[in-house]
Amino acid sequence: MTTPLADSALDTLFLTARTHNRFLDRAVPEALLRQAWDLARMGPTAVNCQPMRVVFVQGSEAKERLKPALAAGNLDKTMAAPVTAIVALDMEFHEKLPTLFPHADARSWYVGNDALIAETAMRNATLQGAYLILALRSLGLDCGPMSGFDPAAVDAAFFAGTPVKSNFLINIGYGDAAALYPRGPRLDFDDACRIL
Repeated sequence: MTTPLADSALDTLFLTARTHNRFLDRAVPEALLRQAWDLARMGPTAVNCQPMRVVFVQGSEAKERLKPALAAGNLDKTMAAPVTAIVALDMEFHEKLPTLFPHADARSWYVGNDALIAETAMRNATLQGAYLILALRSLGLDCGPMSGFDPAAVDAAFFAGTPVKSNFLINIGYGDAAALYPRGPRLDFDDACRIL
């Protein structure tokens, strides 16, 4: 774990990777989505809680269920994307802790503490969503993560009757580089960081 990644890997994950708004007409194999999950699930979460749940919306019927929840600016690109991942959080993630964290009775830390459940689920599912983006990129796929949707409508369409709540969306496929916007600026270290 002490050898840095090659520059080509850093390019794939960060430096030349971009947020895509348009994708080529090329299907994303299910095997790649499964492989991305297998990579993303290995990233760290608090007490290995793994609260992220994902629905990969791929078929036309499922896309039509998603359509009414999309903001106008995200409608066309999402309907045209080969896959849209609904990154969500399980508000009952703690029920799996006896299996995921058998070293202690971590489940008891959460039972009845709705504020801690919500905070832990949101933070860690969001982390896992970022791991998923990196996993997808590492497998040669491009991503367009976004907000701009009605979470209540997504929850009603895809998670009704469950403790799962939507967090954000990721359009996934093989990006059309011709449709990229110029890269936006980033903050320099001294603008955002301090070393004490």
